Amino acid sequence: MNWLLLQYSALVVFVFMLVMFLIAQRLKDNSIVDIGWGIGFILIAITCFLQSEQSTVQWITLALISIWGMRLATYIYGRNKGKPEDYRYAQWREEWGKNVVIRAFFQVFMLQGAIMLVVASPLYVLFSEPLELTWNAYLAIAVWAIGFFFEAVGDFQMARFKADSANKGKVMRYGVWKYTRHPNYFGDATQWWGIFLLALMSPYWYIAAIGPAVMHFFLVKVSGVAMLERKYKGNPKYADYIATTSAFIPWFPKRSVNNN
Repeated sequence: MNWLLLQYSALVVFVFMLVMFLIAQRLKDNSIVDIGWGIGFILIAITCFLQSEQSTVQWITLALISIWGMRLATYIYGRNKGKPEDYRYAQWREEWGKNVVIRAFFQVFMLQGAIMLVVASPLYVLFSEPLELTWNAYLAIAVWAIGFFFEAVGDFQMARFKADSANKGKVMRYGVWKYTRHPNYFGDATQWWGIFLLALMSPYWYIAAIGPAVMHFFLVKVSGVAMLERKYKGNPKYADYIATTSAFIPWFPKRSVNNN
């Protein structure tokens, strides 16, 4: 295991998040950190790739991370463009008051950078040594592709749904949203488990499992599913959606209690 990859990545992430923090303070919009999430992983992948022997598996890893990260960053940028600071960060800005700058530096940008370094654990394993292109690589690509489909299609369908004023006040439950209430989060987690599968041939595969496990936990219990479920708590239409549709792993919907 080449631990220098973690050290180089930590330096790159620190500089990147510092730049993002400075831009955010100028714009008075800390929510731009979300745009930097995907880009940060691309930078880590490139940093590790340049220090590696650049085998076929490592080229595949770089490609998968770059596609995932760039699509996510582009989507979030387009979604937030021209809009005020995201409500979560705006609420923190109000709560933190005069301490908003220092707290944003540590609790938003540096914290997210630290989490990024943990989630990227498969990359340190995959780029430490050349790995053979075996069956698990093909399985990994297939799993990653399933995740990419759910995340990308889910985001696209939700964007179109929200763009139609006739859907105001309604709950999106069509397309991939018919099978899971959070197809984008399911897809995100699945892609990282796909990256983990690439590292199964390494003797350090257990280190590679840390990142996807942490990402999965945060998406389900902290910043993803749990947060949105709390946001819509008390909405009778969403309650029916909960009663009929799987929360995370896609599955066939049950009959609606309202026969809708």
